[in-house]
Order: sequence, then structure tokens, then C-alpha cells
Amino acid sequence: MKHTDNYTLLCDFYELTMGNGYFQTGIDKQICYFDVFFRDVPDGGGFAIAAGLEQIIDYIQDLHFTPEDIDFLRGKGVFSEEFLQYLLNLRFTGDIWAVPEGTPIFPGEPILTVRAPAIEAQFIETYVLLILNHQSLIATKSNRIVRAAQGRPVSEFGSRRAQGPDAAVLGARASYIAGCAGTACTLADRVYGSPAGGTMAHSWVQMFPDEYTAFKTYCELYPHSATLLVDTYNVLKSGVPNAIRAFKEILLPQGITNCAIRLDSGDLTYLSKKARKMLDDAGLPQCKIVASNSLDEYIIRDLLQQGACIDSFGVGERLITSKSEPVFGGVYKLSAVERPDGSILPKIKISENPAKITNPHFKKVYRLFENDTGKAIADLICVHDEVIDPSQPLELFDPEATWKRKTITNFTVRELLVPIFQSGKLVYEKPSIEEMRTWCAGQIDTLWDEVKRFENPHNYYVDLSQKLWDIKQQLLKQRG
Repeated sequence: MKHTDNYTLLCDFYELTMGNGYFQTGIDKQICYFDVFFRDVPDGGGFAIAAGLEQIIDYIQDLHFTPEDIDFLRGKGVFSEEFLQYLLNLRFTGDIWAVPEGTPIFPGEPILTVRAPAIEAQFIETYVLLILNHQSLIATKSNRIVRAAQGRPVSEFGSRRAQGPDAAVLGARASYIAGCAGTACTLADRVYGSPAGGTMAHSWVQMFPDEYTAFKTYCELYPHSATLLVDTYNVLKSGVPNAIRAFKEILLPQGITNCAIRLDSGDLTYLSKKARKMLDDAGLPQCKIVASNSLDEYIIRDLLQQGACIDSFGVGERLITSKSEPVFGGVYKLSAVERPDGSILPKIKISENPAKITNPHFKKVYRLFENDTGKAIADLICVHDEVIDPSQPLELFDPEATWKRKTITNFTVRELLVPIFQSGKLVYEKPSIEEMRTWCAGQIDTLWDEVKRFENPHNYYVDLSQKLWDIKQQLLKQRG
């Protein structure tokens, strides 16, 4: 079945049955506040990376039901005709605040907040979550892999192993924001500007009478971007020697030294060291070595620790699927409703599992930075009307262990959530993918190295203001 570009029905059916219920009981115009947040960083990491906001913006702007959608829903036999007519004219009229794409984010804090009439706020839950969960997951995994490469370029190679076309294209987009140098996915380049590149498959080599002819022909066709795949037959006995011969006979006479070989199997440390010596001895010290073959951040880290002579990496299935932990776990929870007089009534969800107890109220999130180092100290979740004065000392405390307190001075403060929609109108200027990529790199630089460890990272604190903590405790006592 071929989907259309209208994703309005990409929703959980309960969003429609609840919407019909809100409509029938007269609370459809009740203004509600919902937060998107996540509970755990994938792979046990110290932070995640927000991605997917642009697609949410596009979805909100195009949100509408077609007559065919209404006919389909009418056929389900569970919705009132008045509600169906309401849906036919539905447009998003609410407010949305969100964290800009590429921003490091932490468990428990809102990364997107919706304020809208009940039906609208409830209805967009599924699409908002699936976009943020998927792209934040891939961005987070990609950045781990990029950091493991220690400055060496990483290309996303995973389209053929992704879970569908959208996962391939949007995954490539998220990976580029998070630091990958490019992608093998041509459509991601055309649509989102993630630079596409590629060389050859083993079938190219097999199509020619011999390996040298395959390499020679490729160098003749693409002299300025010749990367030769040298493991079709035997890396050291034929692949590298034939590549050297092709480079020296075709490229060097033209003054071209920009070339590379790619290793896609075998012991990459051993083969890269041997290949590097062969290339250097042949007078090709500028020839790069690219490695691929089921790589991830741990394998890349180990290769480099073992002294592998690898200049760049192509990473496929373990990046595009985040194979080690393929679920991000973002949730969409009601945090408040608005009374007729405009005052806000906080709401809380209580669970036997303390980690699933929500933070109530309409909130804002501040990130605090040390002025001396520029490094992030902590994030502070506050009630929406709280303002932090950085000229005054600020006491922070661990909301899970309130006796752990720290007073900070000489700091800078920044709100994380920025306005995206106001009264249904887009007020946010969407940055280019290059701007998001630059932003991401700069914001990660504000994190201490201890937070960026792959194993047992330092716990970055996400604290509650005293006012919010008091409100939460009061609601817990009322509902307990």
C-alpha cells in the first residue's frame, strides 16, 4: 500500500475515540498542556540529542482531514456525525515550544510542550512522538559513533538496512545533524541536504575481466573521487597492489593524489596497517584508507586503540537502526489544564514506579553555564512564570535526594524551549541543516568530558526549582 503525503491518520485510534468523547461531553475546548520527555538515554550514555522538529512543523502546518478520511472514519461506526464534521474543518490552533534540533537533552526534562484545545493537543501525540523518538535515537547513536572516530569523518551507509524508506531518509538527516560527514542515501541529499557520496560495490569489480581493469576504469571515469574497494578477492595480494597500479598509471600522471581504498571485511586493524605501509612504500602517502563492515562506536574505538591506520569510516546497520538499543522511549504526558479565568491547574500522573511519576504544571527549562569555563552545570525545570537572575546566587538540589544541595554563582542561563507555534501560526525560523549541525557540535562542546563517556558517564543533573518541587509534593500528598 502506498501512503500519501498527508499523515493526519497516522495516529493511534484512541486519539480519535478520546477526541469524540471530549466533543460529546463538551470539553473539546478545554486548554491542555502536554510535555514530551524521555526517561533513559540509549546505550547508557550521558546525554541524547534532539532531532525531528522540522518534520513536526511540516506535519502541524499540513494537519487536515480530507473528505476521504472522514468517509473512512464514518465507516468505523463509532463516531458522531457532529464530531466528523468538526474534524473536516480541524486545524491546529495551539502553541508549541520545543528544544532546537541538535541540542543535548537529558531524561525527565520537557523537550517539547504543547498548549492547545483538548482534541488538538491529544490528536498530535502519535506523530510527534514517532518523529522525535526516531530521529533523536539516530542522532544520539550517530554522535556516539562520530565521537568514537576522534575527528575522522563518518559516513552513514545504512539505507538498505533501515526499517523502511522514511527511516532511511530521516535517519540520514538526523545522522548529519549529529555530526556524520555525509550519507550514501541520495534522496536524503536531495530533500534535506545531507551530502550524498559513494564509490562502488563488489559487483563492479566482478563485472570486469579482472580486478585491475575494474580499478583502472573507475579511475578513468572518476579521477577526482576514486575510492577503490580492495577486498573482493584478496586485500593484500591483489586488491591493494592493483589499486596502487591504477592510481600510479591513471591518477598520478594527471597530478591527482586525492584517492582512497576501502576495506569492507577481515581484520581491519591488521589490514589497514599492512595497506598503509604498501601505499606509503609505493609513494602514495596521501591515499586514504576507508573502513566499513558492521561498525559501531565500540568497534571503532577498539580499532583506533589498536593503532589501525584508518582515515574515515562508513557505518551502516548499527547506526541507522541503533541496533544496540533501538527504542528511544519518549512519552507524551498531560501536565496541566487551563481554567476559564486563565489560571493553570497542574496535573500529575502517579505510578508505583517512581521513575514514571510526572512533573506537573506548565514549565520552562533553563540550562545553566559556568562563566569561567563555558561548560553546562545543570538543567533546571521551573514553573512557567519563574525567572532566574544570574546576578544572584542560585541554590540547586537533587529532587531525588533533597539534602544534596549546591549554590552556584558566576553563571549564565539560557531557556531551552523556544516558541515554535503561537495560536497555530509558525513563529520559528527553521534553520538550515548546516546550521543545526554547527549548533549541535557547539552545544556538545559545552558538556564536560565526563558526561560524554560511553560507559558509566557522569550524571548530569536535571533539577527542579523549589517552587515546582513543592507543587509536586503537594499533588503527591493529595493523590496518595
